[in-house]
Amino acid sequence: MKPFIAAVDWGTSSFRIWLLDSAGHILAEDRSDEGMMKAREIGFPTVLDRHLTRLSADPELPVMICGMAGAKQGWQEAPYVETPASLDDLVGRSVRVSADYPIHILPGVCQRSFDAPDVMRGEETQLLGAFSKGGASGIVCLPGTHTKWVLMEKGIIRRFTTFMTGEIYAAIAGHTILKLALAEGEDADPEGVAFTNAVLRAVEKPALATSRIFAIRSAPLLNIAGTEDAAAKLSGELIGLEIAGALAQFGELSKVELIGSGKLATLYRAALEAAGLSVHLTDADQAVRAGLLTAARRHNS
Repeated sequence: MKPFIAAVDWGTSSFRIWLLDSAGHILAEDRSDEGMMKAREIGFPTVLDRHLTRLSADPELPVMICGMAGAKQGWQEAPYVETPASLDDLVGRSVRVSADYPIHILPGVCQRSFDAPDVMRGEETQLLGAFSKGGASGIVCLPGTHTKWVLMEKGIIRRFTTFMTGEIYAAIAGHTILKLALAEGEDADPEGVAFTNAVLRAVEKPALATSRIFAIRSAPLLNIAGTEDAAAKLSGELIGLEIAGALAQFGELSKVELIGSGKLATLYRAALEAAGLSVHLTDADQAVRAGLLTAARRHNS
């Protein structure tokens, strides 16, 4: 089967490429840690050509890229589309890279507000893929190091909020006193009582979250609790705090569209359902591939 497009998700620290046919089937794929930071040193064209060669891709195969390759510090800047941003506008605002074969980089989205300035790069392509078959309305959660919560109205990104939950978890677990309570490599159990209770406490009383987080360390010192659920408690508190923030931003919610994958999607789904929300899950990898394919089809139409 002949590849139709090379689809690339170029993150800050990761690089992923798929050769897709016109129906979106994966014909070949590759990934590495050559994200934007490493690619700046190696050279973006060098990284891309190396992976295309490894996949035996046609030298003239069109390439569609999303993510940090379009940042100011990336390969070539693809300026942000400002909210309210139509998903259809993203394709038309892509940037063509000067090369011997067609390479396009999709833009990110920005929220130019003094009260809530915000940016995203990559998540907009997941939204394009998840809702490419029709205008979507509702609240969408995209978990990650910097989780995005997005208000969609008929295929338009009306506004969004970023929560640094993943980065804060890593900072607390690796660089605070809680490091002594967390076992190395310990994963939170999304089905455990410790995780669920932590989520509910944070949603109900978010102002006390940092106090309860310290108790993850102090309770074992006083033999009030063990350390076996430390990761679950920390994760539950932080995700619950995020859910409380989303409720404050968007009001009472009954349903959330969740675009995620792996353990993180499992944790978020469990947390959202514990908070009483109905969840519809879309795989993030499938969504980004579908978004890149949709963009490629529209360019070729």
